[in-house]
Amino acid sequence: MSKSQSRSTGGIDIDQLRVPEDDGRNESLTRDEIFEMLSNRRRRFVIQYLKNEEEAGTLSDLAEHVAAWENDSTVPELSASERKTVYSSLQQFHLPKMDDAGIVEFDRRAGVVELTDAASELDIYLEIVDQYDIPWSFYYMGISAIGAILVGLASLGVQPFAAIPPAGWTVFLLGTFGVSSVSHFLLSRGMRLESAETPAEVDDV
Repeated sequence: MSKSQSRSTGGIDIDQLRVPEDDGRNESLTRDEIFEMLSNRRRRFVIQYLKNEEEAGTLSDLAEHVAAWENDSTVPELSASERKTVYSSLQQFHLPKMDDAGIVEFDRRAGVVELTDAASELDIYLEIVDQYDIPWSFYYMGISAIGAILVGLASLGVQPFAAIPPAGWTVFLLGTFGVSSVSHFLLSRGMRLESAETPAEVDDV
């Protein structure tokens, strides 16, 4: 297979993610197509499992692990209906869709699934936001707004904010941004699909 090529020097450009060109499929996935692929938790679990295995997997094993994650259970504890539901869904819908997109190679007859070079080279991670949390973008916007207000009040001599000079507020805000950035980095690493044997989302099921 041909390897994905990025137009950027910092990593994969997901607007031009290349997929194998020898099977007549589209040469690239658009941003919308990638997000559509990853919008479904079951498909994210498929990628997680295959990344952990680092080799082709069988449909039956894949379905069992995905079902266990979805039901917050273990493979031995799964019921026959839970296994069958996920197996049928993967076989009939999700894997063919991922195969058409070039993210996996699915041999329906042999029941074998394997990630393509396109998927393995994409460092996929998702910022998962709980219903009681706020996105990081809003968090940083909030800090910026509050910082501007504090520095402005200190500059105007408004008490008690003027007790700390604008330079002091600036240092405080820089420290806040530094700590927040490190926390954001560590949490984002924890959300990477290949960073753990069990998806981080399982804890939220």
